[in-house]
Amino acid sequence: MARIELILPKMGESVAEATITSWLKKVGEHIDADEAVLEIATDKVDSEVPAPEEGTLSEILFQEGDVVKVGSVIAIMESGASSSASAPGAAVKASQAVSINGQDAAIPAAKVATPFAPPAALISQGERFYSPLVRSIAIAEGIPQAELDTIPGTGKEGRLTKKDILEYIPERGEKRAPTIAQAASAPIQNQAVSAQSTAAPSGPRPVKSPAVSVGSGDEIIEMDRMRKLIADHMVMSKQVAPHVTSYVECDVTNIVAWRNKNKDSFEKIEGEKLTFTPIFIEAVVKAIKDFPMVNVSVDGTKIIKRKNINIGMATALPSGNLIVPVIHQADTLNMTGLAKKVNDLANRARNNKLTPDDISGGTYTVTNVGTFGNVMGTPIINQPQCAILALGAIRKKPAVIETSEGDYIGIRHMMFLSHAYDHRVVDGALGGRFVRRVADYLESFDPEREI
Repeated sequence: MARIELILPKMGESVAEATITSWLKKVGEHIDADEAVLEIATDKVDSEVPAPEEGTLSEILFQEGDVVKVGSVIAIMESGASSSASAPGAAVKASQAVSINGQDAAIPAAKVATPFAPPAALISQGERFYSPLVRSIAIAEGIPQAELDTIPGTGKEGRLTKKDILEYIPERGEKRAPTIAQAASAPIQNQAVSAQSTAAPSGPRPVKSPAVSVGSGDEIIEMDRMRKLIADHMVMSKQVAPHVTSYVECDVTNIVAWRNKNKDSFEKIEGEKLTFTPIFIEAVVKAIKDFPMVNVSVDGTKIIKRKNINIGMATALPSGNLIVPVIHQADTLNMTGLAKKVNDLANRARNNKLTPDDISGGTYTVTNVGTFGNVMGTPIINQPQCAILALGAIRKKPAVIETSEGDYIGIRHMMFLSHAYDHRVVDGALGGRFVRRVADYLESFDPEREI
């Protein structure tokens, strides 16, 4: 019997680990080639791991709920072919081909034998690995790196899991309370020293949720995994970044007229629907080129100015949850390219067909609150980005129109743009000028433009 190692595949450049959510096959079951063996989840997307070859599942190395590094062997299969009939050294192939959501990824055997090295940003000074989720919880709770390194972990090789840190947080508060009580009864001359020794570490104070009572007839709905991740991410973003929002009202009459005139011919020629989204994204990309310091991230006291312009487009899912697929290098695409990319990502998002690469690497996000009839919004920044633009509903309104012959009132298509940004690195002048520039590009749109 030939031994086949089932490996956790690479799931995007920023994904270093995944959680096993469900084993679809049991030990002893026969599995066809490319048949799904288990389901995994990252902080970005859910996927299935298929069998690289036909065989029988002989050993499961990780259980449901375990967090596993990319490149790790997660199960052993056995094929019907005899290993003695194979060429020397063929028991482990030069590369194992696996796929996620239909995309193949080759993982060389040399990488399987070598322990996976996670990104430096996720390793403490003591070389201890922390997942992005654990780090976001630590930031939200005000737990500094030195304290994080002291928390015992129950994961593989002492890994600190989400369960470990969530169990530690209540104990952390209980341990401090007696110390403070003892300081109150100590001699006056010792109180200053005791207070210093029990002071909370620097950083934001942990925010405790208020007690919630449940009344008769109330329905209790447990958050699904994706909603929990969204909740953690949103709380973390508000605690990390001081949000400021600037608003601009924009006249998009020319854009509405151009789209109405060209949408049918565009669909006939390109086979794609022409929505407003690619037109708005084109204007955002132009404004980012004018104000590149909006396209940044913050790492401690360092500002990372992004070379690429990767636009995330917030997309509502049928489940009510939210996901943000990314148009990579949006500045290299024309209107047709943007329209095709927008439609493709939106359709695959709604059908749960996105790959990890589709939702990673964003540098600036656009969300269309107008889809739900909202005129404006106060969006939360999608960390580690530093800004996000909300597009309001397009409405007909009376407006003053300036001409060389004088001013008059006419019916115009108007919308609000709401620009939220991280005030640590984007001041009001930059944030305000940026959204005004987006509006300028939209208002100057040529109604005679060729498709």
